[in-house]
Amino acid sequence: MKFESNEDFDFPIEKFEHMLKTNNVLFFDADEFVEIVEHYIDMGKLTLAKKALKLGLDQHPNYTDLKLLKAEIYIFEDKHAQAEDLLKYLQKVDPENEEIYVLQANIYSKQDRHLEAIETLEYTLDFAIEPSEIYNLIGIEYLFMENFEKAKLSYMKCLDQDHNDFTALYNIIYCFDFLDQQEEAIAYLNQFLDKNPYCEIAWHQLGKLYFDIGEDKRALQAFDFAIYSDDYFVGAYLEKAKVLERLKQYNEAIENYKISNQLDDPTAYAYLRIGKCYMKLNHTNEAVKFFKKAVHEDPMMDKAWSALTEFYMNKKEYKTALSFVNKALNIDGENPHHWRNFSIINNELGDFEESKKGLQHALEFGNYEFENLLMQIDICIEEKKWKDALDTLDYAQEFYENHPEFMYRLAGVYFKLKKFDQALITFQKAYQQDQDYAFEMIELFPEMAFHADYKSYFKL
Repeated sequence: MKFESNEDFDFPIEKFEHMLKTNNVLFFDADEFVEIVEHYIDMGKLTLAKKALKLGLDQHPNYTDLKLLKAEIYIFEDKHAQAEDLLKYLQKVDPENEEIYVLQANIYSKQDRHLEAIETLEYTLDFAIEPSEIYNLIGIEYLFMENFEKAKLSYMKCLDQDHNDFTALYNIIYCFDFLDQQEEAIAYLNQFLDKNPYCEIAWHQLGKLYFDIGEDKRALQAFDFAIYSDDYFVGAYLEKAKVLERLKQYNEAIENYKISNQLDDPTAYAYLRIGKCYMKLNHTNEAVKFFKKAVHEDPMMDKAWSALTEFYMNKKEYKTALSFVNKALNIDGENPHHWRNFSIINNELGDFEESKKGLQHALEFGNYEFENLLMQIDICIEEKKWKDALDTLDYAQEFYENHPEFMYRLAGVYFKLKKFDQALITFQKAYQQDQDYAFEMIELFPEMAFHADYKSYFKL
């Protein structure tokens, strides 16, 4: 190989790759080699990074930043001993170079020696060029240790150093949230905003906190300030729309959801919420149009398919509703709400086996709603499946112990199973709790209602 005079290249990377292709050795200054090596490390091309590093050290053998990159590659390759030896040498050469200690702390962190990592990082604070970055790294170590209180304080110091470090701001809110310190988070953000009144991220986070505790008017004000600070802030429009929706200001909510879709790529979520708002306004044609836009934008959004399901259920177009609920179930087959709709639709279509299957799955996946259980029991009674009804009633008792509606049905099932003593005792127990539900027995078990043991209760 021979040295060749430098040609005109726009970037060091381009010049370096030209050199590799032509096998001609070009000269690079030390900072260009640092840029090349960092580029390949960021790209995950470690072989090229090592090749560039070797050439760099051949041309600039004493350049500290290149040696630091060599230590960094050792760490990537889990060659911690070699990395530490090199870092100890560099500490003697350049004892106040914060990058040396950051890499040493990285090794400690990888070895789960987080306290030592923190001590190493804290040592650099007296001479660090960017203390905010050091506080950020200390915060990460405390998060690894699940010490959220100290992590929060580290990120606060980071934000004190750099008011535009929004990652630190998000991490502070994360720590407050994990510690269940909503009021403290609100107080902190208000103090921060007193000094930084045009920080849209802080206003946005403050609005979300107010929304979570039901302070809707304050939330709305916070989102308005976020939008005032940055009128292209899509997240603020979305959150503002959610507040307006909860305040039942549906037209204003629709407007803000639509703005969010105009400022950025449209989202299925916004289309779905617009549809829900139109439903609240009884503009059903507009609602279904936006539900369909939602599934077109994201065919895997089961909530949008569920919204279409319920739209057609309300119209009593059960065959259409069934096709949509099946789409929702194909996406999330463990959603109890979808299975409940599946059960209701099949019951309306007269397919009681499928209806029962739907209710069983709804219960299996955690939907213990009173109406679900009651509906499943009544299907069993209608089909005269007394043993299945008894099993379901026993199951219902786990969640609604001695509820009169279940107790009356249990009495009727015992009666059908010819367990007459248990039937009468259970009926009397239910009657003592609530007499009003007794009249359901006339419809569910008419022969029981006219039986001698029960006639007096119904005054028939």
